[in-house]
Amino acid sequence: MSENNSDLLKGLFIGGFIGVVLGILYAPKSGKETREDIARTTEDLLSKGKEEYEKAVERSKAAYEAAIKRLKGLEISAKEKMEEVESKVNEFAHQGADAIAVNKNRLKKAIDAGVEAYREENKKPV
Repeated sequence: MSENNSDLLKGLFIGGFIGVVLGILYAPKSGKETREDIARTTEDLLSKGKEEYEKAVERSKAAYEAAIKRLKGLEISAKEKMEEVESKVNEFAHQGADAIAVNKNRLKKAIDAGVEAYREENKKPV
């Protein structure tokens, strides 16, 4: 519950309580009846206030639990994505290493062929 709602709720209860007390005080009843009415009204208002407070606490708990559940879900999702990205990086790194090895072998064969051609060319009489 926001602070504004809490202040509004407090204001309503206090205003209602003051209105009831003033109404009872100016009613044509005996002192004992008036005190009983004030006590009864006070108990009713306190009971309603307590109920509203408990409802607000329950709503807050529910919102907190929902937020925690959502955060845990996001955490799991983030871990899964991280593992997926890590797997892809490892796969690309492995593919890159394989490509380098293949190209290295090709380059070595090309150099060997070039050296062999050079030797053959040098063996020919001029």
